[in-house]
Amino acid sequence: MIARQLISETITPMRSSETGAGALGIMDELRVSHLPIVDNEEFRGLISDTDILTFDNFAETVGSHPLSLSNAYVMENQHIYDVIRIVDAMKLTLLPVLDENKHYLGSITLSSLSHHLSGLMALNNPGGIIILELNDKDYLLTEIAQIVESNDAKILGMYITTFPDSTRMEVTLKVNKIDVGPILQTFTRYNYNIKASFSEDSYTENLQERYNSLMNYLNI
Repeated sequence: MIARQLISETITPMRSSETGAGALGIMDELRVSHLPIVDNEEFRGLISDTDILTFDNFAETVGSHPLSLSNAYVMENQHIYDVIRIVDAMKLTLLPVLDENKHYLGSITLSSLSHHLSGLMALNNPGGIIILELNDKDYLLTEIAQIVESNDAKILGMYITTFPDSTRMEVTLKVNKIDVGPILQTFTRYNYNIKASFSEDSYTENLQERYNSLMNYLNI
């Protein structure tokens, strides 16, 4: 999935001739802290609410002040992982997307990014989640996949969490089986350390227990 496919239709760029007060109003309405400044498709940069708060007068135009985020953008063919990295590193609430001529195409909002990440990680697909804890030298994707597939299941999504100054890692798997018990047993036979597991059945049972407790409380 690339940046061009993540663009949200909710963000309209500002012109450099518009005022700081106008920018703050739009930010408040859209619940963002940044807005792209664009003149005739040419991207000038992002203005933040912090930038505007340095104005002597909010009636001043946004173009009359230097922009602290002139290089905050992503090219249209960059991968979603690049988008996530830039958004996180620069602490942005939206990220402009430019074409090869550096013309503004649109912006990616956190909401749009979250929506597409949900699809990328198969969060909307029924199934179970398994978290394995292991040393990085013991990580073999082929073996992990073989264990899952030997139980007539498939890996729908996976991500790895590493830790600073440590060789320890966590592998989180989303599989297409709600009952992950047989898969867990096989991982145990292969001496994998299972840190946690979750299934839709256990989640539903937990919700039902909470509902029953609430009903009992209300009937007292």
